[in-house]
Amino acid sequence: MAEDCWREITKSLVFLSVFQADPGEMFGHGFLTFSLLKCSSCASHSYYITFGLILVYYATLSLHTEAAPEKCKSNSISSKYGHCQLHPDGVHDLDCFKKHTSEFTCVWKPGKHTSKKMHTFVIQQIAKNRCNVYNNVTGLSLWSSIFSKYNVTVQVFENTESKNCTKAVFEGCPMNLERCGPPNNVTIRRHSGKLDMNVIWPQYDEKYVKSYSVRYKALGSLQWNEPAVESQNGTACRVENLNSSVVYIVQIHCVINNRCTQCPWSEPFIVPSELMSQPVIIDLSETDIADKRGSRLISITWKSSTKELHDGYIVTIGKESGEDPHERMYTTQPQIMLILSYSAYRVNISSFSNTSISPAVSRTIPQREDVQSLEDGGLRVKVHNKMSFTIYWNNDLIKKYVCYSAEWREERNKAAYVSFYLKGSKNKTFSSLAEPLKPHKRYTISLHVRPNKDTCNMKHINNSERTYGSTQFYLTEGPPVSAPANISSYNVTQNSMVLQWSPIPEEDTRGFLLGYTIHYAEYYHMGTDTEKNITVDPELDSYKLEDLKSSTAYQVQMSGFTSAGAGVRSASSIFKTHHEGSFHLSGIITVSAVMVILLLCGPPIIKRAKVVLWPSIPNPGISNAMQKINRPCELELLEAINTLKVEEWDTKSLHIVEKEAVPPANILPSILPLLCGLDNERDSPEMTSNWIQRETGDAAGDLSSDITTDRQLETQQTDRQSFPFAFPSGYTTMEMLQQVMPQGSTAVIQDMESEPEDTDFTVLNPRPGLDYVRQFSTSPVSDSDHLSTILL
Repeated sequence: MAEDCWREITKSLVFLSVFQADPGEMFGHGFLTFSLLKCSSCASHSYYITFGLILVYYATLSLHTEAAPEKCKSNSISSKYGHCQLHPDGVHDLDCFKKHTSEFTCVWKPGKHTSKKMHTFVIQQIAKNRCNVYNNVTGLSLWSSIFSKYNVTVQVFENTESKNCTKAVFEGCPMNLERCGPPNNVTIRRHSGKLDMNVIWPQYDEKYVKSYSVRYKALGSLQWNEPAVESQNGTACRVENLNSSVVYIVQIHCVINNRCTQCPWSEPFIVPSELMSQPVIIDLSETDIADKRGSRLISITWKSSTKELHDGYIVTIGKESGEDPHERMYTTQPQIMLILSYSAYRVNISSFSNTSISPAVSRTIPQREDVQSLEDGGLRVKVHNKMSFTIYWNNDLIKKYVCYSAEWREERNKAAYVSFYLKGSKNKTFSSLAEPLKPHKRYTISLHVRPNKDTCNMKHINNSERTYGSTQFYLTEGPPVSAPANISSYNVTQNSMVLQWSPIPEEDTRGFLLGYTIHYAEYYHMGTDTEKNITVDPELDSYKLEDLKSSTAYQVQMSGFTSAGAGVRSASSIFKTHHEGSFHLSGIITVSAVMVILLLCGPPIIKRAKVVLWPSIPNPGISNAMQKINRPCELELLEAINTLKVEEWDTKSLHIVEKEAVPPANILPSILPLLCGLDNERDSPEMTSNWIQRETGDAAGDLSSDITTDRQLETQQTDRQSFPFAFPSGYTTMEMLQQVMPQGSTAVIQDMESEPEDTDFTVLNPRPGLDYVRQFSTSPVSDSDHLSTILL
């Protein structure tokens, strides 16, 4: 019985909470009375009734603590508040609507110049002779229960005690005031020029809202799009053909139907521009962890566009094999560090805002197959058939782990995986594989151990497992289907050469490659000699053939071999050793380089050595033309005449000096001893090379005067190209003197070629005024730049 009474009291409370009517109204309708009379049989449980009445009282009081309704008459309302006027600066925007229960709600906005927000709320249904007034309402909304089939008039008065009283009025039929919305929650996502919306409606509206409309406009624009976009259902809607870089304003309302006669627009939602640029990974590195063998520290750093505003980054990471979980992590920093096993992982990184997610940058963290860092020999495989194999590991894992994961994959294919719980055993057989094993294909298998014993399925990616070991296996092996390529030779000598080649691709080995075989034989036009074979390790890509014959061609072929046998041979290559005594290529290059250097640098070096080692002024004493001049004085005098200070004179100039007075021819023999004596004193070496003169007078003073005049006349130069003779040597021979002197002057030359003691000097001057001819030189180096003086 107590339960029945409690049930009736609960019904009353539910009625109060749903219909939200005032106590007088409920008593007037007899509902509460009915509910309490039904509990009259619960007299023996009076405490239930008392408790229920207390609940009803306080529930009703709590619903109307702000303003309790009072009965009123329509005539009294108009007379009491007749001075209140409609005014735009007063209370305004009164709006009333009804939900899908008996709840009737009104909302309004206060006047602009009202300091104290105190209102009077009046609701009337004249057809039912109903009038309720709520005084001293401090809020801006109020609800009440009404009759749904009759028109209702609602008035809100502001500052009723003042002469400036204002009012707002609403009239309508409750049957046409069924309002749906606005929505409680709206989720907006932007991508690829689209706007995806997901809407959650209030609980009483969701079963009546069949679809809704979306209108939008660019921020700052006055015009909404026409027509509005209508959804296909009450929750999801997509707006397309938007400008990704534009900020939009969006509003939503339901589509009107017989249960949703009012569908107001929602508050405007500001949708930021779409994130278009994906982050750029600038660094991805891994580091071994010293105390966690089989684990690695992965560090990923990226950057995003500075032009796009974003709230943070979404990092999604999962195993490349597809094993769960695919964990999503949020971060505000453009960097993340993870502790992962040696398995392959896929990482996606996107930037996000409240409405948009950028395109993701994707990166694969490859599987690590560093066998040396794993347990040596700790993992073995035995293949039973194409649908079954067994893996074995060492006993040290039995005491530490019970959760494992095995991953195996064919090269360049997605891995298959099995996670399992195993206690007290060191092997596991996998049968009924999802895909059968293929012959002649290499498989890699890894065993991972997981410390979490609650479940062998990972809960998190980060720091959840480590790799115990990794190995490779075949279902069946076969011989290689290709041979080493690009066979070449270098370092060829008379009896050896080094062969080099490209390894066989792994997909062509069809088994574990055990080595290479080099087949070579002497090659002749009619065929080859006996073939020889040499086996080398599979890790090598070069080998030196020795004990070969000089100047002999060899035919070379190569092949690889596995446990199933030898593979195909490569195409024949012909290589020839050097001839005996032939120069090595490097020697030829060296000799050629030396010759080029000598050709380029030899002439300047030789010329410089000639300047240093040989005098530039030849000695007339050893000239063939001067061999017959024996007297020292005459020889030195002629030497002075020939050289005339060749270091300072121009070899390209020819000077002809004329004298007004010509001395007698017989004066020369008398002057020669004097000149000889001056030369013996060695005080002025230049005196013997300056001049020789013929005098007709007999005074020594005239001789001095003539010498001075000759020195002054030396400055008068004659164009070198006007002289018909060239002197290629550094001194003037007798033949040259004969060429430049007139025919009549050869007597001097003839006398000089005769014996000195029997010869008198005779000088002929067929052309008066022509004293001598000189050739100047300014270079002491060139053989052709010497000076010769010709006496005339």
